[in-house]
Amino acid sequence: MAEEGPQRLALITRHQNVRWTYADLLGRSEDLAIGLRALGLEKGDRIGIWSANNSEWVLAQFGAALAGLILVNINPAYRSHEFDYAMRKSGCRALILSRGHKNNDYFSSLRSVAPEIDDAIPGMLASKGLPKLEIVIRLGAEKTPGMPNFDDVARPAADDERRPLAAFGATLQFDDPINIQFTSGTTGAPKGATLTHHNIVNNGYFIGKAMRLTPDDRLCIPVPCHRRGALHAHRGSGDDRCARLL
Repeated sequence: MAEEGPQRLALITRHQNVRWTYADLLGRSEDLAIGLRALGLEKGDRIGIWSANNSEWVLAQFGAALAGLILVNINPAYRSHEFDYAMRKSGCRALILSRGHKNNDYFSSLRSVAPEIDDAIPGMLASKGLPKLEIVIRLGAEKTPGMPNFDDVARPAADDERRPLAAFGATLQFDDPINIQFTSGTTGAPKGATLTHHNIVNNGYFIGKAMRLTPDDRLCIPVPCHRRGALHAHRGSGDDRCARLL
């Protein structure tokens, strides 16, 4: 889509005043992928995201995929013990973290299972509670001990940084896993469902076909992103109150 219509709108996140074209979304996703690889993350590593809906969530999905990482969607309603379970079960090496949602303090939950974060060198966490977690990336402009900021990791990349990413992308395969979504666990502990590039693209494509979406439609997604995976959306007329996810 970035090749066919680079200046078409791809994403609107109203509460953040974000309006990105397909070219914007691709470029920013590449920036994040380059930043994640610069942190030492390698193909197949798992990176969690614990946040309510925002534009960074969308970048995390596409940026992680470009970097060959597996994004682990963590339910924004989880409490500390559920967060601990999801992190241990998925074996996340990295985590993108917001301050919290409603009355749920994510930082407190992290500290309850990995108190070492407050004294850690950013990107070098060594936790007894979460032994595989090394990197915690915080959303927002404030600084937090032990955590690099998302905007610093996703800083604009230079052209000479993009070329290695393009070469790396040629090694990725359609059936590589890129996403883990946890079930609700109503009859037992949540199970992590693993999805590939093909799973997600095919799902978005056939949902769009079934809904008869066209390039003149906008798709509003107010439900939590953690269970959505990725869904294709198209540019068109409509009320800008609709937040659109690609």
